[in-house]
Formats: sequence, C-alpha cells, structure tokens
Amino acid sequence: MALRMKACMFVGLFLLSLAWKAAWAKVQVNMEDRVEVFLGDTAQITCMFTVSDSPDNVIIQWYMITKTNVRLRIYYGNGTMQVVDRGGQFTDKISVKGMGNSSEVVLTIRDVKLEDELEFICHVNGRSDGSDEGRTVLKVFASPDRPIITGEESGISVSNEYPTKIGSCEAKNGYPRPNITWYRDQSSLQNTQDGVIVGTLVTKESSGLYTVQSELHLNVVKKDKDSFFYCEVSYLVPGGTKMTETNKINITVYYPTTSLDVWVESPKGSVKEGDTVEVHCRADGNPQPLFTFMHNMEELESDLNVLVLKNVTRQSNGNIMCTALDLDTYEESLGQTELFVDYLDPAILIPKDTHVMAQGEELMATCNALSSLPTHTVWFKKGKKVAEGHTLTLKDAVFDMAGTYVCVVKVSSLEGLETSGSLRVFVEGRPEIKKSADPVQEVSPEKSQKLSCHARGYPTPVITWSSSDKSQILKLSQRETEDEVLSVVSIKVTSDVTAYCNASNDHGTVSISFSLKAIVPTTSSAPSTTEGSGVIIAVIIICILLLAILGSVLYFLYKKGKLPCGRSGKQDLTKPNKGGIVVEMKSDNTEEAVLLSVNGDKKPPSDQ
Repeated sequence: MALRMKACMFVGLFLLSLAWKAAWAKVQVNMEDRVEVFLGDTAQITCMFTVSDSPDNVIIQWYMITKTNVRLRIYYGNGTMQVVDRGGQFTDKISVKGMGNSSEVVLTIRDVKLEDELEFICHVNGRSDGSDEGRTVLKVFASPDRPIITGEESGISVSNEYPTKIGSCEAKNGYPRPNITWYRDQSSLQNTQDGVIVGTLVTKESSGLYTVQSELHLNVVKKDKDSFFYCEVSYLVPGGTKMTETNKINITVYYPTTSLDVWVESPKGSVKEGDTVEVHCRADGNPQPLFTFMHNMEELESDLNVLVLKNVTRQSNGNIMCTALDLDTYEESLGQTELFVDYLDPAILIPKDTHVMAQGEELMATCNALSSLPTHTVWFKKGKKVAEGHTLTLKDAVFDMAGTYVCVVKVSSLEGLETSGSLRVFVEGRPEIKKSADPVQEVSPEKSQKLSCHARGYPTPVITWSSSDKSQILKLSQRETEDEVLSVVSIKVTSDVTAYCNASNDHGTVSISFSLKAIVPTTSSAPSTTEGSGVIIAVIIICILLLAILGSVLYFLYKKGKLPCGRSGKQDLTKPNKGGIVVEMKSDNTEEAVLLSVNGDKKPPSDQ
C-alpha cells in the first residue's frame, strides 16, 4: 500500500513538472493563415516566434503537407547552418532569411507553380524553452484571358416552342475556375428563370488552368430585337475578386407583322403636277413581307416596298393602299395614305396674243390661271416689272407703251409651280423718227458718209431717201419689226448736199434732214512771222557768203593772169552768154571791169 502511494506520488510529481514546464515554456510561433500570389510570382511566407533563450540556440524546420496529406521536411537550420532538403520539388527554388539573432524567418519560394499551392509548417525548437509550430496555406491565382462572346448569326423566331441558342461565351486559362454570368441589358439571366437555360462546360487544361464555356438558350420575344446580351466573367485574385465584361451583341429576332405604315417619301411636302412620287410601305414585323400596292383600287407594279409614280397629274389624286401577307401566320395587313397633286393651269390673257390700240386710247388686260392654291401675278416688259396683280392698265397710249408684256403667275407656297403668257401691244399712229446723229456733218469731198434713220409707228413705216442734188444714195441695210424700221445708207459727197429720210405709213409721213458740208483740205499752213523772218535772214547771209567766196576766187585768178580781160571795155550785154549769168567786177583804182561767165568759161578777146 505504501509502495503504491509512493508510485502515485512519483507520477503526480512528474506530471506536475511537465505541466510546470509547459506553463513556463517560452517558444511561441505566429503565422498568417494564407499567403496569396499570382502564378509565376515569388511567394514569401513569414514565421514569427519568441523564445526566452538566445535565438542562436533555436532550430527552425520548414515542412510541407503534400496533396496526399504527407508531412515532408523541406528545410532545417539554426544560427550556424542552413540546409535545404534535396530531392524535393522545392530544392532549387526556396531560400530562408532571418536566421541568427532575429526572431522572424521568411521562406521565399521563387517562380510559384500551381503544384506549389500547399500548406507549409514552420517548426521552432527552442531546446530548453520547448518547441512550437505554425501553419500557412499558399494560394496561387491566374487571371483568365479576355473572354470571347459569339452570337447567333441566323435570325431567331419568337414562335419557336423551345429555348433557342442566343450565343456562347468562353474564358480561358484561369485559376481557380472563373465563373460566367449572362446579362440581358442590365439584368442577369439564371437557370431558375422561365424560358432561360444556361449551360456551362469546365475544362482543366494540361497546364492545370481552367477553361470555362457557357451557352445561353432563351425563348425570345419581340422586344429582344432591341436588347443587348453580354457575359460577365468573375475570378479570384490575391486579395479579392475581379470581373471582366465581354462585348455586347444584338440578335436578329423574327416576329409577325401586325400593321403597315404607308407614306410619301418624296417629294417632301406638297406634290405638284409633273413630279415623280415615291410611296414607301413598311411593316412592323421582321422580316419584311411581300407588299402589294393599289392605286384607286388598281394594282400597280412596285419594287420591293417602294411604289414609283412618274409625271403625276391631278388625275393621280386618290387612295394608295399597301397590303402584306405574313408567311408565318398567313394573316394579311393593310395600310393606306392619300395622294393629292397640286396644279396650276396655263395662263389665260384677255385680250390674247396681240392688241392694236390708237394713240391716246386706254387698255385693260387681265391674266389668270386656275390653280389648287392661291396665286400671285406680276407683269414684265423687257425684263422689268411694270405691274403687279391680275390686271394691266395702259392709259393715254403712246409709242413707248408698245411692246411685249409678259404676265408670270406663281404659287408662292409651292416652288416650281409657275406659268406665264404674253401680250403684244401695237400703238397706231403717224411714224415717229428717233433723233439720230448731228444733222449737220462735215465731210471730205469724194468721201462716202453713212447715215441711219430709225422710225417707229404702226403699221410699220416705209423709209425712203432723197438728196438736194440728186446724189447717188446706196442702201446698206434695213431691219424691220412689226412697228419699227432701221435704215442705213451711204451717200458720196462731192459738194455741200442735204439728204432726206422720209418715213410714211397709213397715218402720214415725217421727214428728217442731214446737212453734209464738203470741207476742202489745205496742203500746208503759213509760217508765223517770226519763223518767216528767220528764214529770210538765213538766205541773205548764205547769198552774201557765196558772193564773197566767188569774188575772192575771181580776184585770185585775175592777179595770176589767168583772166585776159581788157581794162577799158565791157562785154556787150546784147551778146549771148553761154553761162546765163554775167558778173561784172571793177577795180577800186582803175575801175576796170572783169567779165566772167558764172560757169567759169574764159571769153575770147573779141567777146570781152
């Protein structure tokens, strides 16, 4: 009994000592629950611990838990050594920092792979302080490629009994598996909704990444023709969740026709006679059915949904109907519109065409045109406005009032609707000659002079020409209208003459005269007094110089004995002189004369 009590006391003391050591153990390890990192990046797992002894005496060991839940050591070390276990998947890609005096160690894993997504254990052995360990799970993430959406190219009928495929959406190479959600406009589509089927296919690639494919099947309705469908892909990343949307697609929805819309496409606004009219028909269904056009109950040919009416008239007025047969429901729809063609008849003038009035009379002419719209009338003469309104009034008629009057009738509210008419007015009376050139003209003798005479009157005047000396008058041209005549002639002037232009008709004759003065031209004009005196003086000086030179020559010849002239005689002036001029020279002392012919011939003694 005593022995048993001693044994119990011994066990109790041993357990008490263990409890005391556990209570006073100084090793404590703290680690994060998880570390998250992108595929291919570097992961760092931190192990923080506290010990009462020096950290140099601490032994650190790192373990991993395999996919099969096996605990394998990958590293151990203390303040003096560090060893990475060989032959494992982390042999060449891990390192540990913080050994020594530090109370924190960091396990670094380079180029993280999907297979590195494991649980890691940091075991700290403080020897006398006991040991402790912590755990961290490494999570690896890979963002998927941009999702791709594909819509159905063929149209989808609302009459389909079962949901029809709308499109497919695909997200590739994501980890963990991405999720795909379909949207119609801003509303998500789920399998729980009536008429909605979403099918999803998940594929794990050889790389370990996931590809997710999703198809949307739907019972479409008419309003889906304006809806947009798209996918939203959500996926995990370190520290949270991200979402990416695809492009938006629209589908072609086929639905039956219930009504038709008919309208005049061109011309815009009012239609006038002569226009080409396009009538369009459109159904509210899709696709557009085959249309049939009827105009006043007469079926017309058309091009698809367009009816073309060329050169319409007022007889084109009436009802235009468009009918369509839906090939799905075999129901016929009807639409219609009214066509009204505005018109403007040709202008009617009273009096019409031409009107003859005597001088001093009064004329009241009218111009009207029947139209479906209000009209406005303006009168023109030679392009200038002379009156406004349907009535033209001419009072106290004179020749200036004669001419062509044009009335223009327009519909102001409809461009292009316009007509016109003309009235030729003649004013009867004795001819009237328009004033021409100066009636007195100076002409060189033997020259021809052009003359023109312009007369007006009704009936058309007859122009004749005459002259005061019966000179020949040559007719060059003559232009006539119904109440005017222009005559151009040529007359040869040899002396002063008067030409007459005579204009006559049933009401009398008028004349006009042209006085032509023959001017004798002078050859030259007399010099002025000053210029004449200067010329005379110059001639006298030249003559004196010539005489002086001649006298000097004769005197020189005389001294040389070249002139055998007698001293006491003079040449008989009655004898002929061959030179035509005889010069007598006398000496101042002997008063002897020496006679010499101007041409220099020596006279024989018998002639001296």
